[in-house]
Amino acid sequence: MSSSGRKPGRLVADKRYSRNTTKKKPAPKKAAPRRKPAKRKATSKRNPIVAFFLGIFRLIWRLIWRTTVFTSLVMAMIIASAVFYVRSGLPDVSSLVDGRARGSVTLLDRDGAVYARRGDQYGGAVNAETVSPHLRNAIVATEDKRFYSHFGISPRGVASAVRINLSEGRGPLSGHGGSTLTQQTAKLLCLGVVFDPSEWENEAEYVADCRRGSMSRKIKEAIYAMAMESKYTKNEILSIYMNRAYMGGGAYGAEAAAKRYFNKTAAVLTPAESAMIAGLLTAPTRMAPTANLKRSQDRAATVLRLMNDQGLLSDEETRHFQNNPATLAAEANRSAGGYFADWVMRSGPEFFTRDTTEDVLIRTTLDPRLQAATAAAVNQVFSEKVRKGSKAEVAVVVMSADGAVRAMIGGRKTDASGLFNRASQAVRQTGSAFKPFIYATALELGYGPLDTVLDERFCMNIPGSGEWCPNNYTKKFKGRVTLTDALKQSLNIPAVKISESVGRGLVMQVARDFGIHRDLQDTPAMALGTSEATLLEMTGAYAGILNGGSSVTPYGLTELRLRGDDTPLMGAGGGIGERVIQPRAAGELIWMMEKVVTEGTGGRARLNNRPAAGKTGTSQEARDAWFVGFTADYVAGVWMGYDDNTPLSGVTGGGLPAEIWHEVMERVHEGLPVTPLPSIAPTPPAPAPKPAPQADTRPSNDRSGKKVRDSILNQVLRDILGGN
Repeated sequence: MSSSGRKPGRLVADKRYSRNTTKKKPAPKKAAPRRKPAKRKATSKRNPIVAFFLGIFRLIWRLIWRTTVFTSLVMAMIIASAVFYVRSGLPDVSSLVDGRARGSVTLLDRDGAVYARRGDQYGGAVNAETVSPHLRNAIVATEDKRFYSHFGISPRGVASAVRINLSEGRGPLSGHGGSTLTQQTAKLLCLGVVFDPSEWENEAEYVADCRRGSMSRKIKEAIYAMAMESKYTKNEILSIYMNRAYMGGGAYGAEAAAKRYFNKTAAVLTPAESAMIAGLLTAPTRMAPTANLKRSQDRAATVLRLMNDQGLLSDEETRHFQNNPATLAAEANRSAGGYFADWVMRSGPEFFTRDTTEDVLIRTTLDPRLQAATAAAVNQVFSEKVRKGSKAEVAVVVMSADGAVRAMIGGRKTDASGLFNRASQAVRQTGSAFKPFIYATALELGYGPLDTVLDERFCMNIPGSGEWCPNNYTKKFKGRVTLTDALKQSLNIPAVKISESVGRGLVMQVARDFGIHRDLQDTPAMALGTSEATLLEMTGAYAGILNGGSSVTPYGLTELRLRGDDTPLMGAGGGIGERVIQPRAAGELIWMMEKVVTEGTGGRARLNNRPAAGKTGTSQEARDAWFVGFTADYVAGVWMGYDDNTPLSGVTGGGLPAEIWHEVMERVHEGLPVTPLPSIAPTPPAPAPKPAPQADTRPSNDRSGKKVRDSILNQVLRDILGGN
């Protein structure tokens, strides 16, 4: 194929670079401009009025927001400052565990066992790490389940409490408070205010002020709680709470409660026992197991359920302990001796008993067996022989011959405490129970039990009162009787005659020396028991007769010491004193008083196969009925009457009081060997010797005329010559 004759054209590459041999970076591409959205056509113009108000609303909202933020910041600074200030004044934890304003008194019986507690009991300091974990869990589950997560206050808890209060028709702050456990601890600490006797009338007023629930108080409480949270650990706060909280039965703190109810330490409490103690915190007095065990067990079952709900106790453990609730230790059930304990507390030094700031141990003379026996006897007689609805009261005292009181009942509520004690506080007319002091005076002056006195109509002219004619209870006269017969039949006229014969002044002195300290009426009627005394005084006076004629001072305290000290601060405050009458006079009087029981007015007091002596007494118009007596082992006195001095109906000292005395002494002497009374029987007078017959040597027809004359002459000659 032929070409056209031209050379083909030269192939040349595209020019990629300029003549400048240095390479240049390509210029960055400009971003495409954003297209503005097309404006929507307004369908209508904005209302200027709405716009105006919207502007005002936005302005107000900004103002409120800024004010709120500013106020919150200021409040936060104020609260932080207050918390810091309170925190700086908080003491060390160890000084906060015992917050009692007064100490405790623990009373021990003659064997050293605890039978009563008074004051604020404190078992010792515990902490959250050493107590039983079940107790710690039970308290947290019951009182504040978010205790370990909040900062001292719980807004959620407060809101919940307000909701509950409003739903129950109360005010928002009335009823449930929503307080955390830390706030409760702050309240127990009274926000750091210490009790000062010079500022508060009494401790109750101080406590009431600490428990106020006003808004200002709540705010202070919250600040104090946050200060505590900032200084103490959670376990330290819980420890303070467990040591200061009142847990019923006079126990302050977990350790005291564990010992009070279960006789063990707080470190070994079971879940059931822990739940029972934690359940007390809402209402310690009402929920105390010593007050109502069933109610306390029911509350503990609820606490166990709460522990289970919070995963602190398994389902199996919960069922087991709900079906096997905690029960009280034997020591906690001891409620006998309440009147006795009250008497000891009143008779001891005030600064170591009623107003003590220390923890005191008092050992006493109380015999728990005798106390229980006395209470059982009183309850039996009143249930069987006193009409239902009767308001008659009773008092019983049992003591040893040295004045050591072994049992005491101060009223029909035999095991009560804190009540009027009719054994030691009631001052009543003694009636014929006073007569042994008259005969004690006569025997001391040389009279004998078999000496006689004429029981007949008798009157005296009393200056200023006119003629006084006493009478016997039976309105009958016995004629000539021995002193023993007069005492055993409780004859009034012989008692008055003997009293006037030996001198009322001496009788009064003997009665006072034996322990009747009241004002004795210096009138002839004193012989009939118009003077007054307490049952404790009368029983102590009869103990002086039993011990051979020496006075006694009734006592119940044998040793007082501070807890933890081995050296006693004081010993017994009573016992045998000075001699009042000679042992022989006392022995003869015991012999006479034994006849009262075996042959006289005290027959209902007679014991089975055991000698006893005593005396009945009934005051004017039967307002008081007594029987006081003794065996070789114990002295016991019984009084019956009405608190308002209403006369008893059909009751004399030889009736129900003698029966109560019999029942008491039969039980008291169970298991004791029979011991004879220290009585001295009088020597009966020797019969007058009969004259020996004289031999007559004269003729029989001369005897009749000269018999009397010769007899007189012979007697005169014998007198002159000293012949027989």
